[in-house]
Amino acid sequence: MNGNAWTTIDQLARRFNEHDTALGLGQEEQWSLQVLKIAEETGEASQAVIGARGTNPRKESASWDEAHAEVADVAITALVALARMRPDDAPQYLDRQLAAKSAKFLSRGPAAVPAPTEPA
Repeated sequence: MNGNAWTTIDQLARRFNEHDTALGLGQEEQWSLQVLKIAEETGEASQAVIGARGTNPRKESASWDEAHAEVADVAITALVALARMRPDDAPQYLDRQLAAKSAKFLSRGPAAVPAPTEPA
């Protein structure tokens, strides 16, 4: 992620901190509500995918572009949450977590397809 994106994420984090502090919310309550916001955005992304697939006749259809936008909202909201929780080192922390969590998948090479098992 480029530095400009982190600058914007940091600005959003500060803005939301100011807003929530003005409401009298403590730091841990602010963090908790921001994580709940991630869940809300995830639900909207799920709803957009269901709409794009047309699998719920009770709901209007959606486009994949709408699903993409909702997934971006999830990512932005999560990055803002991380910046609010770790204002001094969010980009570096994310880099470390990404390296650690991706290492087991990227060090193996192409995904192996398990051999079919014969019925017993």
